Amino acid sequence: MDPTMGRLFDFAMVLTRVSAFLLILPVFGFKAIPMRIKVALALFISFFFTMAAPHAARSNPGEEISTLEVVLLLSNEAIYGLCMGVIVTSVFATVKFCGRIAERQMGLAMAQILDPLTGEQAQPLGMLMEMIFIIAFLSANGHHLFLLTISRSYEAFPAGSIPTVAIMTGGIVKSGSTLLMAGLRLAAPMLAAFLLLMVVLGVVARIAPETNILFISLPLRVGLGLMLAAVFIPFITGFVGEFADWMGKLLPL
Repeated sequence: MDPTMGRLFDFAMVLTRVSAFLLILPVFGFKAIPMRIKVALALFISFFFTMAAPHAARSNPGEEISTLEVVLLLSNEAIYGLCMGVIVTSVFATVKFCGRIAERQMGLAMAQILDPLTGEQAQPLGMLMEMIFIIAFLSANGHHLFLLTISRSYEAFPAGSIPTVAIMTGGIVKSGSTLLMAGLRLAAPMLAAFLLLMVVLGVVARIAPETNILFISLPLRVGLGLMLAAVFIPFITGFVGEFADWMGKLLPL
């Protein structure tokens, strides 16, 4: 292969992995960000890693490769990038998942508003907690963590090589379980408080059967949920460090 064409092919492989990673990545993959900025960002990052990581290029630049090999190599890079993006997105959604658990306990499961970041319908408390986490994440230079992830992926698996299917699927499965366990752990104090409220309301119902427990419980559940959310929000910043640790453990690097 001609050296110029080989270099362009190396850039194409890097661009494929980076674009697939940024496609579903939190913050950078939001619909609120214009497509031109996303394309320019992907091109700039790909150009940098192609130049700064020459070891990621093919070992034999002059070797001829067939069209089928080109398609397979680019497909492998896209799959690896999407795998990393899914893992990061799953862990990132833990705070929003915690907010949804609290909303269901508050009786606000049917409340829907438009999420300006994704352009989809979302629940207000979960979206508020997610936005606060995003602000805390970016203020702690969390976006540098995404760039570090791309860099480490090329150190572990240079362009043209990817982890095995078992490693990638294992990372996705573990990220899903981490989402559930971490979300339940964050929401555990709220669940305990709502359980205590239900016990108190049950006792009141036995003591005063004529009391309309349903009418009383609705404002109490909403008020308790908002109070617990106000207490919980300052602790969201502490989740940023845990998020970085989980990414280091779950990503196939």
